Amino acid sequence: MSISDYERADRIQFDPEGYDLGTLAVRAGQHRSLEGEHSDPIYPTSSFVFSSAREAAARFGGEEEGNIYSRFTNPTVQFFEERIAALEGGERAVATSSGMAAILSTCLALMKVGDHVVCSRSVFGSTVSLFEKYLSRTGITTTFVDPTDLQCWEDAITADTKILFLETPSNPLAELTDISAVAEIAHKHDVLLVVDNCFCTPVLQQPLKQGADIIIHSATKYLDGQGRCVGGVVVGAQKEMEEVFGFIRTGGACMSPFNAWVFLKGLETLKIRMDAHCRNALEIANWLEQQEGIERVFYSGLTSHPQHELAKAQQSGFGGVLSFEVKGGQDAAWRFIDATTMVSITGNLGDVKTTITHPSTTTHGRMSEEDRVAAGIHQNLIRLSVGIEDIGDIKADMTRGLAAL
Repeated sequence: MSISDYERADRIQFDPEGYDLGTLAVRAGQHRSLEGEHSDPIYPTSSFVFSSAREAAARFGGEEEGNIYSRFTNPTVQFFEERIAALEGGERAVATSSGMAAILSTCLALMKVGDHVVCSRSVFGSTVSLFEKYLSRTGITTTFVDPTDLQCWEDAITADTKILFLETPSNPLAELTDISAVAEIAHKHDVLLVVDNCFCTPVLQQPLKQGADIIIHSATKYLDGQGRCVGGVVVGAQKEMEEVFGFIRTGGACMSPFNAWVFLKGLETLKIRMDAHCRNALEIANWLEQQEGIERVFYSGLTSHPQHELAKAQQSGFGGVLSFEVKGGQDAAWRFIDATTMVSITGNLGDVKTTITHPSTTTHGRMSEEDRVAAGIHQNLIRLSVGIEDIGDIKADMTRGLAAL
């Protein structure tokens, strides 16, 4: 390597210190190679070559830093991890193959047989199934609580409790949990607080700064923003993330280099997309609340929302997901959905395209009817993930749905 190459190498890595979140979303985790590429590179390789047997032994033995195998580490995945860690203000991030893999890996890495989880009853349906059906087989038990009732969180903690788990705002009813208050309860009992920050992203909410220990993301949603790839990520302190990394490295629920590269591109526009989602969602929520045929709208940006003030306090925006109940049961909800012509009928959310779904028969369909009722997910509920299309066109499609009621 020449002198000029060494001089150039000093400017390869971007130092995130002191930059605004919008800049971090574009620049953090940037490691240019000596080729000087402007866009983040992708390293689609399964393994890495060593200069000698001695170097290989040193890498495998942990005596020397460097890549070995892409199930362990990959430069493109590392770039994504560093960027989302910078955005969330965490010491380290660990990327996974999906959002659910992020939750599973966190639980299995940090708990053992006999441990206990206290979980909000208002979480994604697959999260409920994971805790109730599958983690229970490993001897890990779960108690579900009202996410808004602090006393319920306190009362549910036992000597075996290791994790408090919540998502705020919740999917799909936009129920909020006071992160700082639950963090205080968790730490009083020497328990970790894990927060699913999927709906808000670090643009609108930063749970670590409010006392949470670990953040979970389904990168599939807003972090990508265009429905291209499936992935997840866990963010937190080095101690816990090393355990999660160890589980991923051994268990294999790792993120592919290509998906990491796609998520890097998604993060570049995260802030401006979230601003647009919030504007459109607030207007649609206010508009729906005035329409005949709508019984109730669930969106924390509405002054009618019982936790509107909490949302203003712990979020910088209200997000792009809302839900509403139509007059009538499941048949009415399905008629509304089927009458739309522009929005996408799909279970995904966080896309630049507006999506619509019927939670009780799709995203939360694997929950028992008893659990759905307890969580407030009724047959007449519709979830809308508001995209960034022209607001007039979104309203026109909602009008078609209303006309079918």
